[in-house]
Amino acid sequence: MRNSGVVTEQAAQLEDTRFLKYVGGETALVAQGGGQRGIFTSGVIDAFLYANFDPFNAFYGTSAGAMNLCAYLCRQAGLGRSFLIDLTTQPEFFSLFGYIRHKQPLGLNWALNKIRQYPYKLDIDMGRRVLADREALASVTDSVHLQDKYYPFLGEDWFKVLMATCAIPRLYDGEVDINGVGYVDGGISASIPIQEAWRRDARLIVVIRTENINVPVPSDIAPEKAIHSEGNSVPIWLQDSVNVLQRQWDRRVSRWKDDWAGFLKEQFDKSTPHKDFPNLANSLNGGRWLFGAGDVYRLSHILGERFDSGLADMLMVHYQTYSLTQDFIHNTPEDCFIVQIAPEAPLKSGPLLSSKDDLLSDYLVGLRAGQRFIESYAQAERFVRLHAS
Repeated sequence: MRNSGVVTEQAAQLEDTRFLKYVGGETALVAQGGGQRGIFTSGVIDAFLYANFDPFNAFYGTSAGAMNLCAYLCRQAGLGRSFLIDLTTQPEFFSLFGYIRHKQPLGLNWALNKIRQYPYKLDIDMGRRVLADREALASVTDSVHLQDKYYPFLGEDWFKVLMATCAIPRLYDGEVDINGVGYVDGGISASIPIQEAWRRDARLIVVIRTENINVPVPSDIAPEKAIHSEGNSVPIWLQDSVNVLQRQWDRRVSRWKDDWAGFLKEQFDKSTPHKDFPNLANSLNGGRWLFGAGDVYRLSHILGERFDSGLADMLMVHYQTYSLTQDFIHNTPEDCFIVQIAPEAPLKSGPLLSSKDDLLSDYLVGLRAGQRFIESYAQAERFVRLHAS
């Protein structure tokens, strides 16, 4: 039996006898990336803050996950929600029209500078006091070697670290320099930095997911999830034009993916002869990056860009590392227990260009899931105390 469990807004599935062994031990909180889908994480985090719940010894986050953990440690309930609902829905953060017409990049600098100011004003000093001697690390990807690295997101370079962990290639303009090395989105090499938590001795690992884990990821992203028409963010005439290009590009990408999937499987088979990768093409379009792989194909085509080897390498690394993470979760080591907090059904929000209504709905789902986990953990704590006395 696996040393793992799942908690959603509707139910908690935990193998009590195993879970109880790890309650009170070295505990880490891990937050997956996912762009605007991080609104689910914001709900979970706020549930923790409202309940004054903090049994964690270390924190690991990627992209929006790191942002949410930052708000948690700074004890600012509602900040992660405001960042995603108020700021990432503004054209200054991302405008599809501006990106296509003027190659206007993702406005990470604008958004992060906003949270340095009132009315948001991220309280880094408070975060450092709350953190004390614990670790809080964000994953970033070395742009040359495509390897995951981990930097403190409440340290002296906190602004650069948060920029780097969110700097999705093709959408963000360039790389983020930290100590002379260029970094990009941590989701490429460590979308769920759970192995790092385990390597650093965490034995009860609580992972907040931004994707439904009970339903297989669809083989492609539906156009309505990739480009939303609600509000004023995308004019209808532009959406129709983009959809035509999408359909043309989808046919070309489908043929290309079949060829590339075969090539990758051959390469993986050479390095791991007994490993089977039957769902490679599906996983490549899982949308676990800030802006799903399928959307990167489409935007590259719309802008007349060639699909170069650099992006192909990033996709391969992303698939490979995500697959290894899934294997780690499904075959949990005997010396640890993993709890995944996840939505029961797929979130309404997409990675980008989501409506405020969908974001608020997913936030409330996260709030309920966080409350349910707190209840499960408190029950386990009471049981441990009772039998220890």
